[in-house]
Amino acid sequence: MKPLIISAVALAVLTACGPQQSEQKTTTEQTSAEKQPADLTGSAFNPNFRDYLKTIASDEFEGREPASAGEEKVVSFIENHFREWGLKPFDKEKDSYRQPFPLVKIMPYKVSDMSFSGENAPETMNYRTEMMAWTMQVTEEVDLSDSEMVFVGYGIVAPEYDWNDYEGLDVEGKTVVMFVNDPGYATQDPELFNGNAMTYYGRWTYKYEEAARQGAAGALIIHETGPAGYGWGVVAGGSPVRFDLKRENNNMDRAKIEGWITTESAEALFAKQGMTLEDARKKALDKEFEAMPLNAQASVSVKNKFEFLDTNNVVGYIEGTKYPEEHVIYMAHHDHLGTDPVREDDPIYNGAQDNASGTAGLLAIAEKFAQQPAPERSIVFAAVGAEESGLLGSAWYADHPLFPLAKAVGGINMDVMNVYGPMKDLVVVGYGNSEMDEYVKPFIDEQDRYLTPNPTPEAGFFYRSDHFNLAKKGVPMLYAKGGNDHITKGKEWTEEQRAKYVAEAYHKPADEFDPDWDLRGTQQDLSAFYQLGRSLANSRDWPQWAEGNEFEATRKETEEQRK
Repeated sequence: MKPLIISAVALAVLTACGPQQSEQKTTTEQTSAEKQPADLTGSAFNPNFRDYLKTIASDEFEGREPASAGEEKVVSFIENHFREWGLKPFDKEKDSYRQPFPLVKIMPYKVSDMSFSGENAPETMNYRTEMMAWTMQVTEEVDLSDSEMVFVGYGIVAPEYDWNDYEGLDVEGKTVVMFVNDPGYATQDPELFNGNAMTYYGRWTYKYEEAARQGAAGALIIHETGPAGYGWGVVAGGSPVRFDLKRENNNMDRAKIEGWITTESAEALFAKQGMTLEDARKKALDKEFEAMPLNAQASVSVKNKFEFLDTNNVVGYIEGTKYPEEHVIYMAHHDHLGTDPVREDDPIYNGAQDNASGTAGLLAIAEKFAQQPAPERSIVFAAVGAEESGLLGSAWYADHPLFPLAKAVGGINMDVMNVYGPMKDLVVVGYGNSEMDEYVKPFIDEQDRYLTPNPTPEAGFFYRSDHFNLAKKGVPMLYAKGGNDHITKGKEWTEEQRAKYVAEAYHKPADEFDPDWDLRGTQQDLSAFYQLGRSLANSRDWPQWAEGNEFEATRKETEEQRK
């Protein structure tokens, strides 16, 4: 059976009730006229989506690099539509939808090899081929000299999992070495952390942050393709340039050196201790694990150039009629990688799927809301910047929100929409993390579809898009996309298309708008996302994180602030 797109009549019924009520509505209550198959033109939800996508992904927008002329064009495009539709601006005093935020661009132009001294010193590790190192400190040079090395297992402090690799340990000025991912993935034990699915504590970003909190001067992660989710080429093959938010302390609270070492380098390091890498892993997985000195000192230096830039989020909202500070958030990132002047054949990274598609989806949903009576709670539309540089725009928004995030009901993030046609399923990244899955389910059921988890939870995709920064503040977020079960061509065909995209177009100039894309699947998803937001905005519900989830405690802490 083809997926169903809900008619205006059915939609009015559904949006007047919460998810629990809508589940009680049976398909027999709808007339055959109300149950129409997906529009073959791909315009069932909002026919303008295709035009928005085509425009944002065009060469005119020059790849939308942060703080570039191309980014100015996409920011203007979004804010002009927000204004046209009557959305209220983020900055009421200036009547501006722009939320400016400052960036620093850090460009390491000279990185030394990593050398060692001491009783068990390994051979020098060569930059890029055997190790990667950089600094997030905004300074012209850092010099890590004879820093004592300590093996800290997985480098995790997780009270909810009764896990602390740093317990009783002083690493001030030292260099910590740790495994990537978390103990759940390593053991495949569903009772340990989250089993095969990576938790927040498995992300490399968390490990560097925790090392800095512990006072470490250096933080090195052991790269392994399986638990990392990508090969060494991803770590060492790209540009060493990094972006970050400009901070008053110039990131001097970060470790001097952050980096990776290859599996082979780690093997050589542990061999000096009379151990194999597997021996080290077994120690790290022991609940009684204690950090182990490596009897070696590390030295490495980095010389930087840097510049300060200004870029923008674009934020507009529809004010709620009864509870204006309570709000539902729609989010998508408008930036991409810009241009590469060295490439003569095709220098523009258009970022059509990633993420002109999500930005176009944000616009399509905002336009739909603007055409309807305002809901009881507010609806916020945040097109954030610098996602490709480290989720920086959403991080800034999370620290400087339009409304207090304690009063955020929940959110929907759109990043890389489906361009392959109607699907039987909707893939939820981080399935089971929160009740947002349950809230969207009735609207997926209405389309004769089913929810399914991301097939590669070990890759930690839930922690690699903008919703993550709101999740860290306790806001339950739905990050769902497309599906893998095509309505007529099946799973194998869809998997082939997605693999082809990753191999040939992801973060490459080939990610361009294709007029032959079948956008009916996007229309399915946009319809469900719209209904979910409107339903929550007209309810008194407060979705929660799943029991034991790493963000559950933060959400509970905000309950008092909502009263």
